[in-house]
Parts: sequence; structure tokens; C-alpha cells
Amino acid sequence: MTVHGSDSTAGKLTIRYFAGARAAAGTPEESAPAGRCLDELTGELAERHGARLAAVLRAASFLVDGVTCHDRRAPLPAGATIDVLPPFAGG
Repeated sequence: MTVHGSDSTAGKLTIRYFAGARAAAGTPEESAPAGRCLDELTGELAERHGARLAAVLRAASFLVDGVTCHDRRAPLPAGATIDVLPPFAGG
């Protein structure tokens, strides 16, 4: 999903994985083309990385540019950073 041929963030999304999401994705960060909602993006990420990440994505919380995403069907703004936060245990 890495965007090639441009250093600009204008037409892409940055996906950052934390904790178990990072382990499941096998990378701390990747890029994806803009122009989709969170439900579409997570579906594509699950297909790309397999069942392990798909399970994490079903339980994860998401931040879009540091703000909790409540509407998973709202278009993600080009240049946004999406943080994937799996459930954390402990306290």
C-alpha cells in the first residue's frame, strides 16, 4: 500500500500501528492512498496482512489525526495519520 513516486502526503494516508497491531502487521507504519473511509481502509489492511491483523482491527480503536474516530464511514482526509490502537490490558 505504499505510495510510490511522491514525497507529498497530500494524496495518501499514514497508518501507524501500536503494540499488538504492530506485531500483527509486521511493520510500525505504512501508507495507503487517500479517498476511502475507515471501514474500507481496515478491510484493505486485513486483506493485505491476513487474519492476525484482521482480528486486531476488529477490536482496535482508531485515532484520525489524534482524534478518536466515531464515524467509520466518514471519508478520511488526504494527508491524515491513522493510529491503530489495539485493546490494552493492565492498569
